[in-house]
Amino acid sequence: MPNHNAFAVIYFFVTLGVAMILRLISLGPISDLLNPDWIMLVMVYWVMALPERFGVFSGFMVGLLTDVLTGRMLGQYALIYAVIAYFTVKEHRRLRQFPVLHQCVFIFYFLMFSKLLVFGLESLKAGNRFGIEYWYSVFTSVLAWPAVFLVLRYIRVLARIA
Repeated sequence: MPNHNAFAVIYFFVTLGVAMILRLISLGPISDLLNPDWIMLVMVYWVMALPERFGVFSGFMVGLLTDVLTGRMLGQYALIYAVIAYFTVKEHRRLRQFPVLHQCVFIFYFLMFSKLLVFGLESLKAGNRFGIEYWYSVFTSVLAWPAVFLVLRYIRVLARIA
């Protein structure tokens, strides 16, 4: 009988690849503003579900890939995702016990932290001012979390990854 746990890394990379494609899809300026942070949502799920396999280093590496993918300052998302992965690993037992709707509160805090840090770094770099539309993706990401959670959990159960 094959060891399904050995395939966890493959599922991680496939779902992360899909998240990166979803992040790049542009259907117009409005969809760009409303596009959830799919990459962070997928990373948080896998770190929460399998903290012994995916942790801070995984968050850092996913962040580096995101920096390259989005053309941001190298290390920006690496720092953000590593910190989010750290808090996810630290609180994974508590997060697992909460219903999905209560997990949305943690996702909201993670996203606000991410957006505030990007906002601060961008403001320091160029003195940019972002309008209210800059924050729209926080809310769409929180709304997308239950679907992401359920789809990834279904994949994990189907693949028998424990």
